Amino acid sequence: MRSDWILDVLTDLKTFARANNMPILAEQLDDSAIVAMAEIAAMKDVKNAQRHDGDTAVGTHLGGAGTS
Repeated sequence: MRSDWILDVLTDLKTFARANNMPILAEQLDDSAIVAMAEIAAMKDVKNAQRHDGDTAVGTHLGGAGTS
């Protein structure tokens, strides 16, 4: 499944926010786009590793509470 569409949606939302004098929201949407790109890349890495090795890639989790 193609995941890049979410970046287009975030860009549209950011454009709307800037056009409607919502600079803080626009900045948050920039941050969200960075997170989305990182997660999309991580998913692609896992899929590529599975395709080449047949195993799940290790170390692609982006973190969260209680991770070590």
